Amino acid sequence: MKKEDLSSKFELFEVKPNPEQKLDFVKIFGNNNPVHLEIGSGRGEFLLSKAKQNQNVNYLAIELKEKRIKTILRQLDDEIHKNVKLIRLFVDEAVTGIIPKNSLEKIFIIHPDPWPKTKHNRRRLIQQKFIDVLWELLAPDGEVFLSTDHSDYSDWIVEHFNQRNDFISIYEKGFSRTSPADHIETYFEKMKREEGFPPYFMIYHKKN
Repeated sequence: MKKEDLSSKFELFEVKPNPEQKLDFVKIFGNNNPVHLEIGSGRGEFLLSKAKQNQNVNYLAIELKEKRIKTILRQLDDEIHKNVKLIRLFVDEAVTGIIPKNSLEKIFIIHPDPWPKTKHNRRRLIQQKFIDVLWELLAPDGEVFLSTDHSDYSDWIVEHFNQRNDFISIYEKGFSRTSPADHIETYFEKMKREEGFPPYFMIYHKKN
């Protein structure tokens, strides 16, 4: 079997992080358009659809797994997705040394791993230190969008954001079961809906 060559796409779409230098979005994307970040892009359906719909927005996608990065690269079109870049990065406190503070208009976190067993809850992405990072990265009045089909994780997320005074939910109860008007349904979400697990949607605005 002939080995797949994605080298040209890696060169075009991948951004290599430099711990000693913050990303220059104007240089990376070639414009001053707002930047939206997706943390964990999976198969890439949400990322690619959003980028195609909103050509005047730049999309930076964080993904760690090589297999998933290649899956996304295969679908990226040189002309249609000029506003997309991928980066391999672990999101912790150190990320603010790479992604400039107050630089992101929106952050999307679509169906993060719920780690349903209580003993594994500490592995969940949504923790107070992680929310600190989100606040640092978001521009004034920036927005973080989250979704999960796991009821316990939705309660966890709402509880963690409710403990803070620097984010405010657009939903009275902290979540909605109704899809936002511009929502993109992923393969995983469709599958879980068919199994009887429609998602919880959470949107929080950064307070300054």
